[in-house]
Amino acid sequence: MSTRTPIADPDEDPEHTPAERSAAASRSTWVSVMVNAGLSVGQIVAGALAHSQGLVSDGIHSLSDLVADFVVLFANRHSQKDPDDDHPYGHQRFETAASLALGILLLAVALGMISVAMQKLSDPAHIPRVHLLALWAALAALVAKEALFRYMLAVAKRVRSSMLVANAWHARSDAASSLVVGAGVLGNLAGYPILDPIAALVVAILVGHMGWTFGWAALRDLVDGAADVQEVAAIRATLLGTEGVAGVHEVRTRKMGDMIVVDAHIEVDATLSVEAGHAIAVEARRRVMQQHQVLDLMAHVDPWQRPDADHRAAAGTAVP
Repeated sequence: MSTRTPIADPDEDPEHTPAERSAAASRSTWVSVMVNAGLSVGQIVAGALAHSQGLVSDGIHSLSDLVADFVVLFANRHSQKDPDDDHPYGHQRFETAASLALGILLLAVALGMISVAMQKLSDPAHIPRVHLLALWAALAALVAKEALFRYMLAVAKRVRSSMLVANAWHARSDAASSLVVGAGVLGNLAGYPILDPIAALVVAILVGHMGWTFGWAALRDLVDGAADVQEVAAIRATLLGTEGVAGVHEVRTRKMGDMIVVDAHIEVDATLSVEAGHAIAVEARRRVMQQHQVLDLMAHVDPWQRPDADHRAAAGTAVP
């Protein structure tokens, strides 16, 4: 016997309703759009004027962030749509698809940056000295990106959005890259011009690593990867803690954006009526969806015989 009731009312968790998550994602991403638009123009122009390839690379990185922000806005808009005939579980995986797109974008940007840096390093004698303007631009970018990271991560944690967490850490990687660029510019100013393209190469590697991390995690979710072991164990414990549930087995999970879809077999007393067993399954589902980020839970009810009842039945004794 299986039971499935309508998806829980969002008002059960007023702190993290879909509407609030969508609004928070939109606000924080538009802040990121404004910051990255200013940084990309400022860094590329300052880098060109100051002859700093590292600063130009960081500006291209900021430009890729701007594109990524629009990808996030698109996904956030579509992931909040209600379930329909084509998407009965909802559209949460638009967020996962957006994270995959972010990963691919970062990898592509990294490959281009590596190519340019290697060309510079192959002819170190012609690497120009940079202007002091590049150092000030790198420091300004570092402060702006670190502030953006802290703001976006706070919002992402508050509304529990993996897509926003990914975008926030993307901003932190930008801050790290600006720090590396600043060090490269300092080295160039100190008489070691080769440090500027080396800094650009390090930035490219950082970008590529972040792209791989986000892309792989999103791909794993898109092919129905299970939730982490700790979360599955916590869900199992919640099911077992439901009054009337004698045992739990075959707990299977898969990700739907930030949410989890669960299938589980719960054991209830075989002497109970179908109605009573169904009520226990409904309560178990309610508790799981209230305490965990679970979008839906399909509970299959299995009959459970008391050990003493099995013994008495084998002896031919009537079981009350």
